[in-house]
Amino acid sequence: MKFRRKKIKNKKVGLALGGGAVLGAAHIGVLRAIDELNVPVHCISGTSIGAFISAFYAFGKTWEEIEELTRDLNWLNLTGLSVSRLGLLSNKKLGDVIKKHIGDVDIEQASIPVAMVATDITTGEKVVFTRGDVEKAVMASTCIPGIFIPVEIDDRLLIDGGIVENVPVSPLRKMGADFIISVDLIAEHPYKKPENIVEVLIRSFDFTLKSATKLQTEKVDVVIKPDLSRFNMVDMGQADELIKIGYSEARKALKKVI
Repeated sequence: MKFRRKKIKNKKVGLALGGGAVLGAAHIGVLRAIDELNVPVHCISGTSIGAFISAFYAFGKTWEEIEELTRDLNWLNLTGLSVSRLGLLSNKKLGDVIKKHIGDVDIEQASIPVAMVATDITTGEKVVFTRGDVEKAVMASTCIPGIFIPVEIDDRLLIDGGIVENVPVSPLRKMGADFIISVDLIAEHPYKKPENIVEVLIRSFDFTLKSATKLQTEKVDVVIKPDLSRFNMVDMGQADELIKIGYSEARKALKKVI
């Protein structure tokens, strides 16, 4: 973890949840720490799995509810192989979970202002969703290239926002945050031999993100970087331990600034 000598009191607090596939369960632990320490969150942003978690939080779900509704989610299950030329799987099941638990709603209806980051695969541009359909925005932001089929929104073909901003700090600054807490899931993640094609693809993707993410979070007030080195990025059976580590690291970091 990293923190600057700045206190959170009387600040507009923004929370940035980064990408990292199944490692995103650690975000739930971070939300638990935020709740227990009464840290205010005035706006939230998410990339990839961070967008998925941030959507629930922004629409009023507690960390306990988020833990429960994601417990049985096997979103990288290879049994759902697609015949598309553009990806192995559809991530429609992520969208279905959003719709089931939040409803058919637009981003601007959230109780906490939220932004989700995706990438235009045609132009390479960053696309930040602060308005429009929540389900589609989450699907676009979580669309890991090579694994999931790109999501089309407004004639743009969109994939995972991690390519352009894996820990989405810049949207929070535009939303007026003057104290930013970010969660980087891959900073402290060395790699072991991959076990399947999904791990190969995710790992190749993450290698390109690490140096850019370090720069993006350089001037953030609190960077939570849990050591998730013993976990792989596809097994949801690890969720309980990931939540515990996210909670522990977040408490240590946040107690220094409250």
